[in-house]
Amino acid sequence: MSQWLAINHVTLIVDDFDKAREFYTHVIGLEEIPAYGFDYPVQFYKINDRQQLHITEWKDTPSFRGHLCVQVADFNACFRRFKALGIIDTRPWGKVRRLKDGSMQMFIRDPAGNLIEISHPDSRTVDPDIWEDELVERGDVYVSGRGEAKGTRSDRASLYRF
Repeated sequence: MSQWLAINHVTLIVDDFDKAREFYTHVIGLEEIPAYGFDYPVQFYKINDRQQLHITEWKDTPSFRGHLCVQVADFNACFRRFKALGIIDTRPWGKVRRLKDGSMQMFIRDPAGNLIEISHPDSRTVDPDIWEDELVERGDVYVSGRGEAKGTRSDRASLYRF
């Protein structure tokens, strides 16, 4: 069996390279780093000292619910900025919420339609006015109404404790 050590990078497919590059560089604020000498549009970004995000332009169809999740330092600032930009998407997984482990969860879309989960480990740091916003709900888990629960579950599940 192979031992996975970490996620090195995630590649997102975009349909407009320039628009996506503007978004990840100036809206999200990621640091651009050099990519290999590919013959197609691609940009690498530094997330931290061990992880990268890659964007590349292809004519693919983005997933409606498939996503990557990133942890942010300041949930309040992200919520306010993303709401002002109109990019919070509550359709696939519901409204912004506090999960059972006390972490925060919201989803945004990039210009190509890729879904990004924004997470923060401590809901106690969320400003009180955010809890009253129309994009926030008090529920702690998304309910699809499908009634087809499968997979390992626990009331102690967490994005931050393993």
